[in-house]
Parts: sequence; C-alpha cells; structure tokens
Amino acid sequence: MRYVTDEQSRRQYTEFLSRHERCNFQQSVEWAAVKSGWKNEIVLAEDGQGNITGGMSILIRKIPLFGNLMYCARGPVCDTHDRASLRQLIEGAELLAWKYDAMALRMEPDVSAGDGDFRAIVESLGCKVRDGSGRAGGGIQPRSVFRLDIRGKSEAQLLAGFSSKLRYNIRLAQRRGAVVREGTREDLPAFCALMRETAARDHFLARPLEYFERIWDQMGPEHMTLLLAYFQDEPIAGAICIFYGNKTWYAYGASSDRHRGVMPNYLLQWEMIRRAAARGDAVYDLRGALDNTDTSNGLYLFKRRFGGDLVRFIGEVYAPYKPVVYGAYRVAERLYMRLRGGLRRTAPSGPAAPAEDGPRPLPWDMPALFSSRAG
Repeated sequence: MRYVTDEQSRRQYTEFLSRHERCNFQQSVEWAAVKSGWKNEIVLAEDGQGNITGGMSILIRKIPLFGNLMYCARGPVCDTHDRASLRQLIEGAELLAWKYDAMALRMEPDVSAGDGDFRAIVESLGCKVRDGSGRAGGGIQPRSVFRLDIRGKSEAQLLAGFSSKLRYNIRLAQRRGAVVREGTREDLPAFCALMRETAARDHFLARPLEYFERIWDQMGPEHMTLLLAYFQDEPIAGAICIFYGNKTWYAYGASSDRHRGVMPNYLLQWEMIRRAAARGDAVYDLRGALDNTDTSNGLYLFKRRFGGDLVRFIGEVYAPYKPVVYGAYRVAERLYMRLRGGLRRTAPSGPAAPAEDGPRPLPWDMPALFSSRAG
C-alpha cells in the first residue's frame, strides 16, 4: 500500500483509473481539484510486483463541531472481490484517519445492492454497510442510476433501443428547429442562467458560475463538454457531460420555461449519447433516478425511455473511527435534511437536480453549502 505523493504516482494512478472497468470521474485527480476547500488523499493498493491493483481518492473536509470527515465518492476502484486490495485501501484510509483525526470514512462504491461477496469482505475488514433507499436513507450520491450500454453500437442500433415516444420527440425537436451546439467557457454564464431558472422551478439549490468554471478549468476539454440547445438563436436548454475512461456521464442539465414544446432535452441527450458512442465508450450514465418506479416518477419515466438499465447501489459503506461523534453528526445531518424539506424535488419530465459528492453542511455552516455540494 502507498499513497499518491508526486507527479509520477499521480500519472500512474490516472492511467490505472482510466483503464479500469469501474472508472469514475469522481475518483480522478482532476475532480479532486474541482473540490476547492477540500483536502485530497489517494490510497493505492499493489500486488507483489508493485503493480497498482486498486485506488481510492478521498476528500477530507472539516465539519464544524464534529471534526474531519473523509469521503470517497464511487470508490474504491478495484476488483471489488479482491480482498487483498480492499484490505490495503481500507487500512491506508485508517492511517489517514489518524493523520487527520477524522471521525469516519464514508464510501459510496460503484457496487450493486445484491453483491453479498463485497459486503462480506468489507464487513470483515471492519466497515459497516448502511442500507436504506434514496437520499432519505443517508446517501450523498444517488442510490439508483440509469446506465445505457453503448459498447460497439451504431446510431441506428442506439435509436432502435429507445422507446418510440423518445424517437418521436427527438425528430419533433429537429422539425421544430432546435439546434444543438457545443459551447465554450464563455457560454457558461448562459448555462448558469438556465440552471438558475431550472432550480427555481424544481426547488433545488443552483451552483454558482465559479463552480462550473472550475469544472471547465480542471476537466475540460479533455474530460468535459458543454452543449446548448438553441431555438431561434436563443439558448433554451443545456447539459454538461463528463467523460473519463470508458464512460460518459450526464452530469448537469438545465432548461428554460420558454419553448418547452420544442423538446430540447431529448435532442441534447441524443447528441451526448452519439458523442459517447463515437468516442468508443462502453457506458452512458444518465445518473440519478429515484427509487420509486411508478408512473408518478417523471424522472424515472424520462430516463427509462432511453432503454438503459436501472442500477441500484449497495449504499453507504463506512468505517466509524469515532462512533459516538459520527453518530451525532448523522443525527444532525438527518435533522438538517428534514428542515430542508422538499428543496430537491425533481422535474416531471426533464433532468434531475445535480447529484452530490460530499458531506452535507449543517445549518450553522450554510456558507459552505456552495463548496461542498457537487455534481
């Protein structure tokens, strides 16, 4: 076991992450740089020959009154049934907990809910698994996501996998004159204006312009694209997609109340999927979906039309180094979420509110809200 400490180990980790089937942009060194105000440590697991077999990027943040919390979004990245690698990563995190006097390590791995072998391994290594559904169950990341397998598929094959209603809406947007254009950093203010409009309509907190500029500066253009849908030269919808390794993620989406009948969101999704397939990606990740899958869940219905699979994750895996303190923090966090009420309702037929990738600030820490929430 070792840590990323210099440019050489950074390059080695980035190469490992980019090639791994469980690659996730939230585990990248670039994404850690987006999270200004956080400390970042990366733990590496190795085999007997010194080859990297696993990695875990950890964000560390001080929570007022409670102390430091270590958070790992969609990691660790390794063979999740490889006990030796998992042991190295968890032991490496424990050493970091001593260094930072952390109350807990909180992970939300890319592991399916039914993976009993992974659960048994991490529990044998001293971790606990918190079940529960949706954000109410304590998750920071979406508990369920839609993923579309695009590996080796042509555009015709992709379209054939969509629902007939989705194909109709794509053609409708084109007939009505919607046009998708790739944006630049100078177009971020227009996207943020759309995001503010979406946030006001759908009751979530919008990110400031500075946050999206940091994403652009760290991820783009190699790992990020901004697309805007125009109608009569007016931007009416936008999306940011992030691509890393073998996947593309629909990271952020926004739309105007004006010209909604033009159906720009469907055309934007199709353009992002086309680009992901042209890059040779294996997966297009539409990200969060609520757990309820009935007809009242417009977000589920919107994403289901793309023909992807609903993937439900195992939830939160955590190591409580200070169980009493971490338990108190969890109580305060749940209370805060109840106080926030319905702030994060999703739109009936459009993009979800942005996902998160860090511990939630508490009411007395409101200025930190815009530095700890992420997509």
